[in-house]
Amino acid sequence: MSYNFQYQELLAYLADELSKVIKGKNNAVFIVLTALLAKGHLLIEDVPGVGKTTLAMTLGKATGLGFRRVQFTPDVMASDITGFMMYNKQENRFEYRAGLVDTNILLADEINRTSPKTQSALLEAMEEKRVTVDGEVHLLPEPFMVIATQNSAGYVGTFPLPEAQLDRFMMKINMGYPTVEEETQIMADRLSDNPVNNVRQVMTAEQLFGCISETEKVTFAQSLCRYVAQLAAATRSHPSVELGASPRASVAMMQASRAFAYLCGRDYVVPDDIAKLIIPVFEHRIVLKQEAKFRKISARQVLNDVLRAVTPPIMKE
Repeated sequence: MSYNFQYQELLAYLADELSKVIKGKNNAVFIVLTALLAKGHLLIEDVPGVGKTTLAMTLGKATGLGFRRVQFTPDVMASDITGFMMYNKQENRFEYRAGLVDTNILLADEINRTSPKTQSALLEAMEEKRVTVDGEVHLLPEPFMVIATQNSAGYVGTFPLPEAQLDRFMMKINMGYPTVEEETQIMADRLSDNPVNNVRQVMTAEQLFGCISETEKVTFAQSLCRYVAQLAAATRSHPSVELGASPRASVAMMQASRAFAYLCGRDYVVPDDIAKLIIPVFEHRIVLKQEAKFRKISARQVLNDVLRAVTPPIMKE
């Protein structure tokens, strides 16, 4: 079945608006839009100063969605994230005061600099799109997306995210350093003003919901379900892996690849979409054995082995 999608052109405008600020990072722009359409969360890991925060802020401005930023430090409390109950003296009752998650896009800046207790406060919000405070359930706005940034492992004063929380992120990417030409352009753009201040809103919330609705119509063949399941199983049986990709990872791959295909202008997923997404979707969910780490084997190498070992299905025209 072929669908007549109405909103794909808007996404091209959105990508162009992001690329005006994020120079030379077309892959990062494509991945953040994939996560947005797939209603997933994104973790951006890299050294300071390469544009992690700028990418998230630009997305918030260009989509016109509710946007909040929280700078995670050791003194940020769980109640700052989820909200809390406050006594109203005039009405003689307790009232709920919404936390930072009461928004559409939450930028959790340097998430690994806060305590594990505060990190875990995001778990329910990320998975269930709701928070529970003193036994009362409060639904979060739709759409709700967490874009978290963290410095690379080993930096002083960081608390590594546990596997359970890493698994809640649909994808993880690294920004990487710009080329000399790109860095030159970044400085030239900032001679007069910060380009983020000039970002235009290119779509409404209603149009974004239309994009998400169309994404959910993208065809994902039964043979691709088996292909993804085989890839996940291969990570679990790999000799260098202690903890492989979970079933949640397989579902994330299905959702992300449909959004990826939609961004590519197709109404169906092909095996190559899955191959291109296996690193951002699976890599952060894999825990290597100690002997593999000693031998300098990376999760990326494991996933390349898995791609070579599992034969993709042949798609019919």
